[in-house]
This record gives sequence, C-alpha cells and structure tokens, in this order.
Amino acid sequence: MARFNRIEVALKAKQTGIVPVFYHADAGVCKKIVKACFDGGARVFEFTNRGDFAHEVFAELIQYVAEEIPEMILGIGSVIDPATASLYIQNGANFIVAPSLNPEVAKVCNRRKIAWMPGCGSVSEISYAEELGAEIVKIFPATQVGGPEFIKAVKGPMPWSNIMPTGGVVPTKENITEWIAAGAYCVGLGSQLFVKNEDGDYDYEKITEAVAHSIQVINELR
Repeated sequence: MARFNRIEVALKAKQTGIVPVFYHADAGVCKKIVKACFDGGARVFEFTNRGDFAHEVFAELIQYVAEEIPEMILGIGSVIDPATASLYIQNGANFIVAPSLNPEVAKVCNRRKIAWMPGCGSVSEISYAEELGAEIVKIFPATQVGGPEFIKAVKGPMPWSNIMPTGGVVPTKENITEWIAAGAYCVGLGSQLFVKNEDGDYDYEKITEAVAHSIQVINELR
C-alpha cells in the first residue's frame, strides 16, 4: 500500500524540483542509486518498468526505502496498461508514471488515490489528462515534443498545468534553467544524471553532487 498520497507526491515534486528516473536489473545497484539521490536532496524517485522481473526488483527496492530512507517517495514509470499499474500499486508504488496517456490506467490509480503522471505530447492530451485527474503531466520525449518553448507556449492559455519534462533534460545549470524558466513544475532526470567512473561503475558520489547541484539551481531560480 502506498505510504504517500497523491497530494503529498505532487507537493514534494514541486518542492525538490527534480525526479530521478532509473532502471537496473540489480536491486543492490538500485539501492545505492536511490541512496545517492536521497543524500543529494531528492525526495521523489522513479524506478522504471523496463526489464524482465522489474517488479521483483521494485518490491525489494521499496521495502529498502521504507526501512532505510522512509522520506523518499518511490514510484514506478514506463507503465502503459492498467494491469501493470495494479501490480505495482499492490507492491506499494506511491505514484505511476507513463510514457503515454491511457484512461484505463487513470481509473486504476484514481480508485486508490495514487498519483498518475501520464506522458503527453500535445495541448489536447494535456487537457484530457487533467480531465482524468492528473495533477502533474509529463511531456515525453520532452526535447522532441518541443523543448522548453513547448512548455512556455502551453502555459500561456493553460497556466494551471503542472508539467514535468522528461527525456533530454540535463543536470546542468544552463539546461535546467531553460526548463524551469519556461514554466516546468519539476524535471525528470534520466541517464545524464547517472554518471560512471573510469571502471564503468556508477560514481555514487558524483551522482549525489549532481542531484544537489540541480536542486540548488532550481531553488535559486524560484
């Protein structure tokens, strides 16, 4: 069962400004990544449903988070159908993120008051997602959809829309500034955040630093 309701998820995503997005088949690696992000100040984290038995990794990860870093809000991404949404909700997902807009997923999430962040690529999709109850809409892939200028254009006639760009967001001051200045509610940070060292292993210290830097940039802009 989710430990955080949909309002808590939305408020914390706004407060920290970033949502790290990550998948790995090794639960041990995932735990270290989540802890590194937590140490940097992240409080909302998206594990993606990308590989075989991903739900088993997630089940172990969410138990670890609840016991070791209970302030972290862990959710699941890459969910495109209601059955998968139900599976992860049963495993304790605090929010559901999707690359596409599926109203059947919205129904599953709404029944349990689980935050649902669907992927949208047009004003019509964003408006429909909000009609279905989405507090935060994800634009994906953000750069290909239109980048910061797309968000700025949408916020003109729809200033109430809470938009999270994912796909193409880079943890640099220049890039994050573009997205936030355009009106992004928060940003999803993927592969660019999870740097590796010369041995090919994840550099957890640098990941922590990148998370902290990204949050600091957003705080300064606000």
